[in-house]
Amino acid sequence: MNQALKKDLTGTSAFSEETLRDLEAKYCSYGDTVHYMEKPKFFTGCEGSYLYDAAGTPFLDLQMWYSAVNFGYRNPRLNAVAHRQLDTLPQVASQYLHREKVELAALIAEDAERKFGMKGRVHFNVGGAQAIEDSLKLVRNYTGGKSLMFAFEGGYHGRTLGASAITSSYRYRRRFGHFGERAQFIEFPYHFRGPKGMSKEEYGHYCVQKFARLFETEYNGVYDFKAKKAEYAAFYVEPIQGTGGYVIPPLNFFSELKKVLDQYGILLVVDEIQMGVYRTGKLWSIEHFNVKPDVIVFGKAITNGLNPLSGLWAREEMINPTIFPPGSTHSTFASNPMGTSVALETMKMLKEEDFETQVAQKGARFLAGIKELEKKHAIVGDTDGLGLALRMEICKKDGFTPDKEMMDWIAEEGMKADMVVDGKKYGLVLDVGGYYKNVITLAPALTISNDEIDLALRLLDELLTRAEKR
Repeated sequence: MNQALKKDLTGTSAFSEETLRDLEAKYCSYGDTVHYMEKPKFFTGCEGSYLYDAAGTPFLDLQMWYSAVNFGYRNPRLNAVAHRQLDTLPQVASQYLHREKVELAALIAEDAERKFGMKGRVHFNVGGAQAIEDSLKLVRNYTGGKSLMFAFEGGYHGRTLGASAITSSYRYRRRFGHFGERAQFIEFPYHFRGPKGMSKEEYGHYCVQKFARLFETEYNGVYDFKAKKAEYAAFYVEPIQGTGGYVIPPLNFFSELKKVLDQYGILLVVDEIQMGVYRTGKLWSIEHFNVKPDVIVFGKAITNGLNPLSGLWAREEMINPTIFPPGSTHSTFASNPMGTSVALETMKMLKEEDFETQVAQKGARFLAGIKELEKKHAIVGDTDGLGLALRMEICKKDGFTPDKEMMDWIAEEGMKADMVVDGKKYGLVLDVGGYYKNVITLAPALTISNDEIDLALRLLDELLTRAEKR
């Protein structure tokens, strides 16, 4: 911990923590996703892979702001760019141009053209859900106004009205009704909870065939064989499910699915908001699956969680100015110079440093470690990983029945910061996901050291041991 951070950890608030909690209870909305725990933790500092409380206690973070801070808290290189931009051009209306926007769009589009062999353009916004909304407009516009989409069971695309309509959890729609878009949710190859007796690849093939059956006759309900038109515009996918529990499909799955989509003229929209920017060891996680997307939506880690920036890349014929003209969408803060400058530096950093090799090596080390924990602890039903997107599924002692209550206890226990390793106290920040909210979704900083990986495994081992002794 550097000295400046140590000096600032106490913060500058005139209020005690107890007073702050009283004020929060009176004046803060709980609707912006706080209060998953009864008393959410107050943090006052951060650096690298750690968050710190006012006492200076380190909490090893395996969540990293929902995979937004891929390159570590207070990354010196990226923070320096933010400071520099703040002193030059921090604000400019989006009807004008600035260098960083144009260079960033060019880098992303040229990269996509090299990888997918298609020309395209980049369109910016602020948050991930807003970029999903922009993509829905883009898809509707290109397909003649179609508002029906396919999406996956377990899929998550955001909580704005349009994004929640294609997110599989009814909990996010129940109190707000429907607004335009609707989705039909398709089975995702979640092998651990799939039919027994199938390999991962066989199950992936089985799921594709179930989807393809919808197009067998007009009476399956989604395709007009005389007009050769599908009722559905696009299939929204997360290549690796995020909130759904870091479920990783077999490598054959998306290539087989894309053949069905191409046959019936349905677009493939890839949501890379959580898994993009090298979380899985590739710039885009869809690169692992040998398919060409029509649209890629990105956000979060493109700025390392600094000034929010999101966006999408789409094929030229979908997004060129003759079909998607100025004003098709708008946000005051879209393509903001603070965000685009940091994102541009992120893209440059990715080209200069071999994150593909680093993430693969660190991911293999971490995955091997949690596989050992799976062998040791009966309550760990399943572990898996791709790069530094890893999962541990917490179950009853039968190793299969989901145990949400135990998962919640483990997450809260990690926040007590009373685990001692080599004479030093630590807390552990964990994220909870999964269809049954019983999965530890591990998204450490891509800059995490081998020593920190080993520390994480020791802390996880301690929490699992405590859980089994309850």
